[in-house]
Amino acid sequence: MSAAFFRALRRLRKDQSGLALIEFAYSLPVLLILALAGLEVAHLAIAHMKLSQLAMLVADNASRVRASIDEADINEIFTGADLSTSGLNFKANGKIILSDLEPNGLEAPNSGQYIRWQRCYGTGSFTSSYGVTNDGKTNASLQAMGPTGNQIASMAGTAVMFVEVAYQYQPLISNSLFGAKTIRYSSAFNVRERTDQAIKNAGNLAASATALCT
Repeated sequence: MSAAFFRALRRLRKDQSGLALIEFAYSLPVLLILALAGLEVAHLAIAHMKLSQLAMLVADNASRVRASIDEADINEIFTGADLSTSGLNFKANGKIILSDLEPNGLEAPNSGQYIRWQRCYGTGSFTSSYGVTNDGKTNASLQAMGPTGNQIASMAGTAVMFVEVAYQYQPLISNSLFGAKTIRYSSAFNVRERTDQAIKNAGNLAASATALCT
C-alpha cells in the first residue's frame, strides 16, 4: 500500500491536466478589471464627444433662426438637444445655458457687452460661468464671454449665441476609477441674417412652458 501510495503521489505531481484552469482562475480578476476599466474609459470618451457636439449643435441651431427668435424656437432647439444626448440621462444630470450676447450700445467708459436674454435646459444644479440676463447692460462689467484666453464678443448690429454645457458624469460601472467628474463645454456662433435679437412669444406660452433659467 505504501508503494502504491507513493506511485500515486508521483503521478499526481506530474499531472498537468488542470494547469490551464488554475492559471485562468488566477488571471481572471486581472482580466476582468482591465475589461471594466476599458469600458469605463470608452464611456467617458463618448460622453465628452457627445457633450462637445451638443454645445456646437445648440449654438449653431440658435444662430440659424432668421428674422426673429421665439420661445417656440428655443423649445425646438432644446428638443433636438435632448435627442442628441441619448444614453447620458442628460436632462436630470446636466444643463444647457444659451445666452444672447450683444454690444450694450453705451459710450465709453461704460461700453461693453451684455446678455440680452438667457434660456436653459436640464435640471442639473449648474449656473453660468460668465453671467446672467442683463449683465453688462448699464456698465462695462462684461466685455466678452468664454474661458480666459478664448473669449468672444459680438460685433455691433449683430449677436452671438453663446452656449455652456455642464454635466455631472454618470459612470457606466463605478466612480471609483475616475472619481466624481463634472464635464463642461462651451461654443459660440454668430447669428445669421437675424436683425431682431429680442426673444418673442408669439404663441403666448406660459412661463412654465418656456425654457427660462430659474
